[in-house]
Amino acid sequence: KFRMPTAENLVPIRLDIQFEGQRYKDAFTWNPSDPDNEVVVFAKRTVKDLKLPPAFVTQIAQSIQSQLSDFRSYEGQDMYTGEKIIPIKLDLRINHTLIRDQFLWDLNNFESDPEEFARTLCKDLGVEDPEVGPAVAFAIREQLYEIAVQSVTSARESRLSKKGRRGSDHGSASKASGLSMDLVKLFSFKSSVVRKRKDLDVYEPAVDMLTNEEVDALEAREERHAR
Repeated sequence: KFRMPTAENLVPIRLDIQFEGQRYKDAFTWNPSDPDNEVVVFAKRTVKDLKLPPAFVTQIAQSIQSQLSDFRSYEGQDMYTGEKIIPIKLDLRINHTLIRDQFLWDLNNFESDPEEFARTLCKDLGVEDPEVGPAVAFAIREQLYEIAVQSVTSARESRLSKKGRRGSDHGSASKASGLSMDLVKLFSFKSSVVRKRKDLDVYEPAVDMLTNEEVDALEAREERHAR
């Protein structure tokens, strides 16, 4: 049944709210089992701590509730079963740190911990900014959530196919199933688990420290894209 393929079934929540000339952006995880009244409590506390206009309480609460409702709409539905080794890609800028990486993640491992993985990654790469780890963990959870949703679609189309629908396109109906099939071929007995030399750079993590001028230029570019 549908759930996040991690030890903790947490929903990635992303907020980007503009109101009364002010903008509030944030990203965090939320337990879908928590009472709904906790959303309003969180919104009120956030507005108070950040000294935002009172009208932001409703905006924040509605955005969180909407994303939680989307997540809960999939609960109880079947997920695609089979080989599910998928690539996770990171391309993030957090403050002055630019981090890029790519690695494989096992969707069948429901004991995986993105937060612990992120802490280990930052330690290994010598990243000192305490905001980088949570951002990396959130990026992983966001991608896992997208693929979990695609797995529900794949399972639904597979059931329809078994009921007599002609054609065999259900095997590649979603990105998740398509990737899993490609990786089954990649790790077949005819292949080696050792990566080819031409693939080494793709799977090698890279961390760059940006100057104030580079950060300002990137933020200006992101602002233009947002508009």
